[in-house]
Amino acid sequence: MPAHPTEPARTSYDVVIIGGAMVGSAIAWFLADSPDFTGSVLVVERDPSFEHSSTAHTNSCMRQQFTTKINIRISQFAADYVKSFRQRMGGDERIPEIAFDRFGYMYLAATPEAAAGLRTAQALQASCGAGTRHLSPDQVAAEYPFYNLADILAANHNTQDEGYFDGTTLFDWWRRKAGERGVERIAGEVTAIGRAGNRVTGVTLSSGTTIAAGHIVNATGPRAARTASMAGLVLPVEPRKRYTFVFSAEAPLPRPLPLTIDPSGIHVRSDGALYMAGCPARPDPAVEPDDFTQDFTLWEEHVWPALAHRIPDFERIRLVRSWVGHYAFNTVDQNAILGSHPQATNFILANGFSGHGFQQAPAVGRGMAEWIAHGHYRTLDLSSLHLERIEARRHLTEAAII
Repeated sequence: MPAHPTEPARTSYDVVIIGGAMVGSAIAWFLADSPDFTGSVLVVERDPSFEHSSTAHTNSCMRQQFTTKINIRISQFAADYVKSFRQRMGGDERIPEIAFDRFGYMYLAATPEAAAGLRTAQALQASCGAGTRHLSPDQVAAEYPFYNLADILAANHNTQDEGYFDGTTLFDWWRRKAGERGVERIAGEVTAIGRAGNRVTGVTLSSGTTIAAGHIVNATGPRAARTASMAGLVLPVEPRKRYTFVFSAEAPLPRPLPLTIDPSGIHVRSDGALYMAGCPARPDPAVEPDDFTQDFTLWEEHVWPALAHRIPDFERIRLVRSWVGHYAFNTVDQNAILGSHPQATNFILANGFSGHGFQQAPAVGRGMAEWIAHGHYRTLDLSSLHLERIEARRHLTEAAII
C-alpha cells in the first residue's frame, strides 16, 4: 500500500476538503471530533510533502494585536487552544505540551498618524481583554534599551499570549487523530468541480476519477481563486511572496527580541539562539503559486540596513538561511473569507487569510465544522467574515497586516 493513496476508497463523500495543509487539516479534525457529525470526509492534497505550502513556510506566530474585534477573538481562542491542546484532543497522553514562547509583538510608529492608529488599536484590544500596552519611546527604552528609537513616536506591546507557538505539532496531531477517526486522505490534484445551479456536486481528479460530494471545502491557500474558478466562482485572493531571513548576531541581545514590526516594513524576532526577519517583496505583485524565486538583493539593500538602523547591534550579523513563501492575500480587505459561497451554498470557503491562517486555524476549523454540521455557528460567530461582506462592499479591513 503506498504511503499516500492516490485514489479514494469510495465514490461519494459527505465532505471533500481540497487542500490538506494547516487549515484543511483543522477543518477535517473538528469534523471528525464533532459528536453531531457522522458523515464521511475526504481530504485531497496535491503535495502531501507540503514542501511548497504556506504551512511549511510559516513563521508560526500568534498575536491579539489586530484592528478588528473578530480577529482578536479568533486569536484568543487559538491561544487558549494551544495552551490546552492535549485536553482538547481528548487527553491523549501521546500528545506533547505545545511550546509557546511569549516574547510578544512590538509595533513601532514613526508618524503621528501611525501613533494614533496604535492608540486606537490598543483601546480595542484592551476592551477585548488583550494585554496590549501603549508605550512612549522612553517606556520602550526602559525595557528594551537595544532599540534605536530616535525616529519613533509610540509603540504597542503585548506579551500576554503573543509570540511563537509550535503549530507544527497541532498540524501533525490533527492529521493523525483525524485519520484514526476515519478521515481519508489522498494525494491528488483536483482539476474540475461539478456544479448544478447554486450547489457544487463533486470533484474530478487529474487521474480522471470523479467523486461526488455533499459539501466541498476550498482550503487551497494561495491557489484559492483557481480552485473557486473550477466551479465558475470568483474570489479576490492571490499569491504574494513573503521573505524570511534567519541570521545570527555577533553580539546577541541581552533578552528575547519581541516580534518587532518596524515602520520600514521589516519585522524581526528571536528564533532560539538566532533571529528571524521577514518582509514583502519589493514591489509586491501577485505571482504564480509555484514561483518561489528569491530576490537576493533584498537582504543586502533593504532588510539588513533596516535591521541595523533599528537595532545597532544588528550591524554585525550573518545570514544563515532564507526562503520565500506565499501569503494567500485577500486583495479587498486582507481578512479571511469564510462560510458558504452565496452562489454555491455547499461550497465552503476557508481562504484569504493574508498571513494569519496558521494562528487562525483552530477557530476556523471549529467554525467551518459547525457550519457544515449545523448550518450556523455554535461558538464564535464568524459570519462577519463571509464573502457577502465583500460583494455588498461592507469591507472589514484589517490594518495590522505584516
